[in-house]
Amino acid sequence: MRKFTDKRLLVATHNAGKLEEMRALMSPLGIEVVGAAEMNLPEPAETETTFVGNARIKAHAAAQATGLPALSDDSGIEVDALGGAPGVYTADWAETPQGRDFTLAMTRTWAECEAIAAPLPRTARFRSTLVLAWPDGHDEVFEGKAEGQLVWPMRGAQGHGYDPMFQPDGYEITFAEMDPAKKNEISHRADAFRKLMACFEV
Repeated sequence: MRKFTDKRLLVATHNAGKLEEMRALMSPLGIEVVGAAEMNLPEPAETETTFVGNARIKAHAAAQATGLPALSDDSGIEVDALGGAPGVYTADWAETPQGRDFTLAMTRTWAECEAIAAPLPRTARFRSTLVLAWPDGHDEVFEGKAEGQLVWPMRGAQGHGYDPMFQPDGYEITFAEMDPAKKNEISHRADAFRKLMACFEV
């Protein structure tokens, strides 16, 4: 595994919530984190059908455009009753002409479960795939997940995306009701991030 030796890391996301999570996770390492929006980078088309494929597109595009090592995350929620949907298309389910509306996406997800009378608990998992890419084309891949179930109605005002309807295993509260620091310890992204940390060991 290639070690990360730079002091500056580009996080290839335009999602403010993801960027803040990454900053919080990276801050103890003394690494400066800059976001794709701050670098005026366009969002590349995510044309792959897997989390790792889309994460690679974003990381390599950012690394090539800036000459900086770039970290990207492609993540989503998989609902077992829906055959793993929305999965890699999680953000697409939230798209509207006015921007992303995750309340709409969560409502659709629950409605589709109701339409097929999916039994309770409606198990699901968040998946996160991190790709760390260097300007020379090398990359390392790290995958994480958080198992849980869907709840309805939505609960909590913290977090982002599907957090208000996802209750992780072992807890009675949703990600959106959880203290952000606690969520950052147990989330799918934290799971992938713990694996990524091997790149930063001296």
